[in-house]
Amino acid sequence: MVRRGSTPARGNLPAELNSFVGRRRELAEVKRLTSEFRLVTLCGIGGVGKTRLARRVAAEVGRAFPDGVWFVDLAEVGRREQTAAPETSNREVLAHVVAAALGLRELSARAPAEALRDHLASRSLLVVLDNCEHVLPACATLAHTLLSACPGLRIIATSRELFGLIGEAAFSVPPLPVPDPAERPALADAIGSDSVALFTARAEALLPSFRLTVENYRAVVEVCHRLDGVPLAIELAAARLRVLTPEQIAARLTSRFALLNRGNREAPERQQTLWGCIDWSYELCEKPEQRLWARLSIFAGTFEMDAIEGICAGDDLADADLLDLTAALIDKSILSRDDRGAVVRYRLLESLRAYGREKLDEHGEELALAGRHRDWYEDLVVRAGREWIGERQAYWLRRLHQERGNLRAALDFCLREAGEPERALHILTCLPALYWWGRGMFNEGRGWLERALDRTAAPTPYRARALLLAARMAFAQGNLDGWQRLMNDGEDLGRRLGDASALSYATFIRGTVALFDDDLATAVRLLEKALTTLDGAGTAVRDQRLHLLFTLVAAVGLHGDQERAAALYRQVLADTEACGEGFHRSNAMWAFGLAAWRQGDLRTATENQQASLRLKRTSGLDDPLGTALCLEVLAWIETGREPGRAAVLLGAVDAQWSRHGSSINSYPHLVGHRKACERHTRHALEEPAFEDAYRRGRSLSYEESLAYALGERRPAAGPEPVGRIRLTSREHQVAVLVAGGLGNADIARRLVISQRTAESHVANILTKRGFTSRSQIAAWIGHPVE
Repeated sequence: MVRRGSTPARGNLPAELNSFVGRRRELAEVKRLTSEFRLVTLCGIGGVGKTRLARRVAAEVGRAFPDGVWFVDLAEVGRREQTAAPETSNREVLAHVVAAALGLRELSARAPAEALRDHLASRSLLVVLDNCEHVLPACATLAHTLLSACPGLRIIATSRELFGLIGEAAFSVPPLPVPDPAERPALADAIGSDSVALFTARAEALLPSFRLTVENYRAVVEVCHRLDGVPLAIELAAARLRVLTPEQIAARLTSRFALLNRGNREAPERQQTLWGCIDWSYELCEKPEQRLWARLSIFAGTFEMDAIEGICAGDDLADADLLDLTAALIDKSILSRDDRGAVVRYRLLESLRAYGREKLDEHGEELALAGRHRDWYEDLVVRAGREWIGERQAYWLRRLHQERGNLRAALDFCLREAGEPERALHILTCLPALYWWGRGMFNEGRGWLERALDRTAAPTPYRARALLLAARMAFAQGNLDGWQRLMNDGEDLGRRLGDASALSYATFIRGTVALFDDDLATAVRLLEKALTTLDGAGTAVRDQRLHLLFTLVAAVGLHGDQERAAALYRQVLADTEACGEGFHRSNAMWAFGLAAWRQGDLRTATENQQASLRLKRTSGLDDPLGTALCLEVLAWIETGREPGRAAVLLGAVDAQWSRHGSSINSYPHLVGHRKACERHTRHALEEPAFEDAYRRGRSLSYEESLAYALGERRPAAGPEPVGRIRLTSREHQVAVLVAGGLGNADIARRLVISQRTAESHVANILTKRGFTSRSQIAAWIGHPVE
């Protein structure tokens, strides 16, 4: 028999010692699962906030359990190496721990699990089993025993791995959302981020004078981004504000395990440092899982199963075992998966990756594995080039962009190792041009090309091609001096090598320059010459040939030779339709439509621009700059016949340009047409009507812009976005009091309202502003954006 001791009957849930920040969506979802399932397991890597979330959920649903909410910390129960006893014995140990946490004393010789089962059989209560991963089989056995016999019992468990029981509801606790520093978020965006709010809350507790400001918020965003939004890591970083500024913390995160080595002394030892927290996870993995974790750290960003098999297999990890080992690391919350696309991609959080690299270095495998990684990704680029002109074009464009981090790592390895720069030139020149052009990645492309060219002088075809590619990118960026030097060097080397492909490419670039200078006669002559030169280069240059052809369609069409433009256009279609190629075909449609517009054939012009947009959309091609050019020409077409529609399209295309850091000024031969369109449209509509239509176009998303351009929708005024909905005067009063540090009870007394009403006002403010914490309200009051 078991009887109750002196513990209060309503539970033992520990009080929160600091503020709970964010997690509104996660709270709602776990509460829903708890209402529908009797066992809910919160999974996630150590430090991600499983325990805090479980405790907050338990506190919020506690009223539903007459016999209380009980918290059982299993962290100090025997570690895996200490639990070699039979599973039933471990179950009894756990039953004893649970009974003690519930304030029960054992007064009989009966097995603890049986006594606990009988005691709970007629009670309604919620038990939180925290830190189950190292005694998982015993936890699963005990949970099954109790849930089967105790209908009023519900369990929330936290673990890095599921129990694997029938009826178990799984919830994967994600890191906190993090702004991407590369997108240069505004202060208001940073204030609305859970990860930044957590850093700010812990910073304010440590240094009451700390505020998120215009001067420091970017450094705080960088810290949260580098730490992947993992709460433990963010709290450890914030603790360093005693001696460092946010900027200094961000700069020192390259040695994150040394920096984040002091935490809450009251926390379990493994959670007092980032290394200790991750080390705990590593020890819970089997030896093959540990080896795979270390080898996966060679990847940068996300990766797919074929890369794991191609790079990590060998020695003591067989190909046939890798799928199961990968699944095991996912189950243990080491590896995260992203299945938003047709193929699952995997990722190690940056701190787990850094830990894995330490282990890889300890085993002496890092250099060899980096070489295998480079070889595999070089082969991936070559495969993409072989299949680029075909129906897999959209797949390869998407795959190469997803592999950006790994391609950068492969290039960096080439440039760090003696005798490898030529391999970097090979990778760079084998990548399809759309890889660089599609998202305007000229700075990055030129940077890699210049580094590789500086490290090798061998007169090879790859060097000639790299010089010319760098020249083309420099011209696209307006670097007129740089492109001429690179162009001359590449052309001279191509001539010395007798490389028809390089010589054709050089002439193509000169023809493009003439086209952009609006010297149409010279452009046509040079582009025709480039086409003739390329005829002697064989069939391995289909991508280059098609690019040349659609550029020639635009040049001869603008020059007034519509018959020649039509012949070239038909040639592109003949070369692309049968094999399913989409990029060059859609651009040829744009070029022929441009030529038709120039000749006054508005019907053909419209049909071709819209056909180009449809093909880009249906083929899955991510070609934002090509899309913007189609929208531009459609706006010009509408200038004389429907100026209101032209103004909306101008707004839509400018939004598209700005999303990718470009403008029509990148195409100087088209700037005059754009200016004429805007001038005539403003005159036709008058200023207020033009501005209204233009603003509606600017508000359209990418997909909405396409739908409008294709006549599938009209832009309508949507609901006011979250973060711009105005507060009532009472809500503003409450917000000011929150910013002053008052709690709900104090606010209620100050405004002579009930505490429940005060709570409602605070909840409304959070919802309207898109905030997740009171500290965000305080920061916003200091920087209102109404």
